[in-house]
Amino acid sequence: MMPESPCWFTSSYSNNGGDCVEVAANLAVSRGIVPVRDSKIVDGPVVEVPVTAFAAFVAGVQGGAFD
Repeated sequence: MMPESPCWFTSSYSNNGGDCVEVAANLAVSRGIVPVRDSKIVDGPVVEVPVTAFAAFVAGVQGGAFD
């Protein structure tokens, strides 16, 4: 059995071709992490964010905590 590979995606809000990040949410359940990388440097470093921290970040963004 092959290990699960990240399926990278960029937010639909990042359609300007500028500075974007990509996430691989498909690993959240199986590994408990959400990998994050720079969309311009796909072979560069990947930050593995714990699911709970990523969920708290998304909730903060949706709630306007970073406005």
